[in-house]
Order: sequence, then C-alpha cells, then structure tokens
Amino acid sequence: MKTLVIVPTYNEKENVQTIVPAILAQNLGVEILVVDDNSPDGTGAIVREMQKSLPQLHLLSRPGKQGLGKAYIAGFRWGMDHGFDALVEMDADFSHRPEDLGPLIKTMQANDFAVGSRYVEGGRTVNWGLMRKIISRGGGIYSRLILGFPLNDWTGGFNAWKKEVLHGIDLSTVESNGYSFQIELKYKALKKGFKGAESPIVFEDRRVGQSKMSMKIVIEAFYRVWLMRFK
Repeated sequence: MKTLVIVPTYNEKENVQTIVPAILAQNLGVEILVVDDNSPDGTGAIVREMQKSLPQLHLLSRPGKQGLGKAYIAGFRWGMDHGFDALVEMDADFSHRPEDLGPLIKTMQANDFAVGSRYVEGGRTVNWGLMRKIISRGGGIYSRLILGFPLNDWTGGFNAWKKEVLHGIDLSTVESNGYSFQIELKYKALKKGFKGAESPIVFEDRRVGQSKMSMKIVIEAFYRVWLMRFK
C-alpha cells in the first residue's frame, strides 16, 4: 500500500529538519509531503534543500496561511492525484511520535481508517497542563455524546486514511478548518459506513516553537459539532 505522510508546516524550520529523517528512520517505505503555507521563517526553503538528497520528500507550497484543515485537504488531493493508496496526517512538532506511525498504519490497513488515540489503553499525554487536558478530553466526550459514535479520540490529528474513505466523504463538503476539522472528517467517515479503529499513541507537548491552538479554534469546535449533527 503506497502511503504518504502529510506534514503541514507554518514556521517549523527547527522541527522540519528533524521530523523528516525521524519518519524515514522507521523504515516503513512511506513518502512525505510537507504542505507549507509560505512560512516567513524559511521552512519551505529548508525542505527544498533537503529534497536534493531525499527523493521520498515532496513539497507543496501555498501562498499564505490558510488553516490546518485546508492544508490537509490540499495534501490529500495531491496524494491521491499522485497515486497514493493511503494518507496519514502528522504534526511537524514531534507531538506525534514517529515510533507510533507504524502501528497506526498497520491499524489502518486492517480497517478503512485509523485514529491515533490518546484515550484508549496504551495511549496517554505527556507534559500537559490541567486546562489542556480538560479541553481535549472534554471535547472528545462532548463530540461522542452529540455525534453518537463510540470513538474515544475525536479531536486528535494523528490519523491514517485509505483513499477510498477520502473519496467517499467528498472533501469538497468539509467545512471546518480548525480544531473541529478532525472531528468532521471522522464523523463523515463513520456516517458513510466506513470502519475506523483506534491505535494508542503517546502525545507529547511540542519540542520547539509555538502552539497553533487558540480559544477561537476551541469555540469553533464547540458549535460546529452541533452543525454536523443536524445538517
């Protein structure tokens, strides 16, 4: 199964130089697509330099910051246009550990999609404050109750999808762009009858750089869950 790991970046020059070799070091036979939103810190230029020695590394440059959801959708479309069978979402900042990538892909291969889960046996978070734990865990419970599917980690962004799922949910209908993007993808897939399974991950706080999380993104997720349920 030809697999593409999609890594969105915005001002991730410190991380991109180490996450790419760390992913390839897992020896999973994957290729990597960095989707860069014209990072002012020169992330794109660093990736272009790395490409000279890494044929498995690709770069999709976009004209400016357009949001995480749109970055992933652009990456999904690029991957499917280039013949990939499976597409993986992964952060650049090491909050998604490269060593969890193999089990995630294996889980996806046995199902239609796989969710990297912090909230199943073997999964956990590291170095999180109380408020972040409440928002993340509470968001998952809130989504589960409203949307009606027995998934534990709705908000996590470390996920693997077979191309048939992404075709089936019709990416042009995805409206969310922030925190709720991950919820909407999972809900649409489950509602269409695709089979998903959770693979335990250890989610660590980012090593370098600044978190993209904001209260605006959390509030968007709060009301969009209701829009998804009743649309």
